[in-house]
Parts: sequence; structure tokens; C-alpha cells
Amino acid sequence: MAIKLKQQVAGNGAMSKLIRYAGATIIANRQSAWPLPEPEEFKMQVRSMSCIAAVALSLLAPLPTVAAEKIKAVVIDGYPAKAMWVKEFTDFFIPEVDKRLAEGGNYEMDWQESYGGSIVKPKGVLEGIKLGLGDIGIVTTIFHSSKLPSQALSAVTPFVAADAEAVAKAVDEIAKEFPTMQKEFEKQNQVYLATGVVLDTYQVFSNKEVATLKDIEGGKVAGAGMNLRYLEGIEGAVGVRGGLTDFYSMLQTGLVDHAMLWPEAAKTFKIAEVAPYMLKADLGAVNSKTITVNADYWKKLPDEVKDVLQDVAVAYRDHVAKTAMGRAASSREAYIAAGGKVLEVSAEDRAAWASAMPNIAVEWAKNLDDAGEPGSDILKAYLGKLAAAGFTPIRDWASEL
Repeated sequence: MAIKLKQQVAGNGAMSKLIRYAGATIIANRQSAWPLPEPEEFKMQVRSMSCIAAVALSLLAPLPTVAAEKIKAVVIDGYPAKAMWVKEFTDFFIPEVDKRLAEGGNYEMDWQESYGGSIVKPKGVLEGIKLGLGDIGIVTTIFHSSKLPSQALSAVTPFVAADAEAVAKAVDEIAKEFPTMQKEFEKQNQVYLATGVVLDTYQVFSNKEVATLKDIEGGKVAGAGMNLRYLEGIEGAVGVRGGLTDFYSMLQTGLVDHAMLWPEAAKTFKIAEVAPYMLKADLGAVNSKTITVNADYWKKLPDEVKDVLQDVAVAYRDHVAKTAMGRAASSREAYIAAGGKVLEVSAEDRAAWASAMPNIAVEWAKNLDDAGEPGSDILKAYLGKLAAAGFTPIRDWASEL
């Protein structure tokens, strides 16, 4: 019996040594007690050593695993799954959260993704998260200038940086250093995670050839939110508010002559079919997406899950910005391949455009100041961060403060 037991547990470290010792003891006892001890005494020795072996084997048995707690998370966005930031939420954010939680082994997310208007339209994500229609959402902040005024920071400072990574990092740092942005989301029953920039820079797409600002004068231009203010320096130009998913039909039907959007979006939504001319004006990268969580849902989450969501939101911010910049050149090439033509505005026209605009940055800062928020300080800090990153504005928007 001892020999057989030794064979079964061979190589099992300390426990196998204990069992080998038990078997050896029985044999040694038998040898030293020759002739054999009385049958009853021998039985007692065997039973004693068998108990030791049984305990050792029980310790070697694997402990029962505790199943990770499942946490349901409904993710919403009104834009379709093919939109770049939505696709990257599915392909990057969710797997990254799953991977980090799996390392702890305590929690597992049960993701339920609802995009493309199945729960809310593009403009309805803020309200949807507020009401609990979704737990986590990608809010397009440019639709909510009255409720989220501080989120317009990069939009009110055009012609500074056409770099999504630099702008995303600077805006998100501002959100962490100044409580203004987070307080705005708190009023909407939401917890701010991170601000994202999904576009390398706004350009002007047109249904007729455009080479200078003169070619935009008197035209109708589709835009969203604050970028409609850019047109105030162009004589006769009229802004028409719309969403990215509407721009194709707006151009196709002649409701507008031009649209301000970025090359990656132009490729995704086949804008070359209705606006085959792109004026490369490099109006600037703009933060327009923010990951938020319903505040009631957030309170119920374990701290471990909260930490992972916050960390991954920042990683997603940088990942999406890098993806946007990486796709910028290829998207322009795809636009050209689809029949589009790219014309670059002159440096003189860019400077003239920036100078002709009202100083919307100072207006924005003073409105926040009047509301008791540090708007002027935020503006200066933001421009300072971009300057430190190597970006000099064509127009110093903070000079009039």
C-alpha cells in the first residue's frame, strides 16, 4: 500500500514527502518488529499512517474556485457601431476593462451595447445616461453647450492645434485640475471619466470647388455647436446646425453647400459622393466625446471596478486620439480615391479667417467667470499646455483677458 501511494503522489513537493514518510514508517516498523507485531497492533499502525496520507491528499486537492461577481453594464451611443469612437469602444475599451478585471478575478462585466439609435439618438446620450437608460455612455458634448459650457474649451480656440492627442491630453488634464467640467456632469446625474478627441482637425467639405475664403462667402455651411461661430468672420456665410449622420443628406439635397467635419468621418460617411471638394483649412482638433457613467449606477460599483473604468477611460482617450491621427492621412487618400479633391487654403487666408472671427474664446471664458467658474484661468492654462507641447496659435485668444 505504501509503495502504491508513493507512486500516486510522486513529484508533489512537501505533501509527497509527508506521504513517503508515512509509508516508510510503516515499513520500518515492520522490519524493526520482526517477527511481525500482533495483528491488532499492526492494524493500528496502518490506520494511523493511512490517516496521515489521507490528510496530505486532501491538502493536495485543488481549492474550489469562487466565481467572479457579474456586473451588468449597458453602454449607449446614438451613433452607429461603424463610427470610429464607437468601434474603438467595442474593440479597445471593453476588452481592456475585461482583461484588467480578470487579473483580479473578483468581477466580470456583462456588457450590453446599444448603438445607432436603438435606445437614444446622437443628441440624446446625455439625457439617456441621466435618466438611467444606459449605465455608461459616450456623450457628444458639442450638442450641449448650455448644459456643458466648459466642454467647448477646444472648440472656442480654433487654429491652435490640429493634433488630436495633444488636445485630448490638455483638455482631460484641465478637467482633472479644475472641477468645473466634472461639476457640470454631476448636475446631469453623471460621473466624468475622460474627455476624448476623435478628429484630427476640422476641414471644409463642399459640393463645389473651394480654394479660398471667398468661395465660402454667401454659402450655407453645416456644422455642430460652437464651430458655427467660425463662420461669423466670413461675409454672408450662414451656419446650419446638424449632426454628423445628417451631413450627407444635407449636402445631397442642397440644404447646405459646405460642411465642417474631419477626413475620417468624411470617409466613413462617404461624403465624397456629395461633397467632392475639401478645403484643407486645419481649423483644429476639438474634444467632442466624453465617457460618463450614471451616478446612481456608479455608487453601486465596487471600488476595484471604478478604478479600472477610470484608468481604461484615460487609455481609451489616448488610443482613440492616436487612432484618429493615424487614420487622418489614409482617410484623405480614401477621400481622393472616392473622387474627392483636396485644396489647401493659404497661410494668409487662415490668418485672415482667424482675425476676422469674434474672440469667442474670451466670450466663453467671461461667461464662465460670470457664473462663478474660473473660465479665464482655464483658458490660459489650456493654451499654456498646448504651447508647452509646441503649438502656437495663429491668434492669441487669451491676449484680451
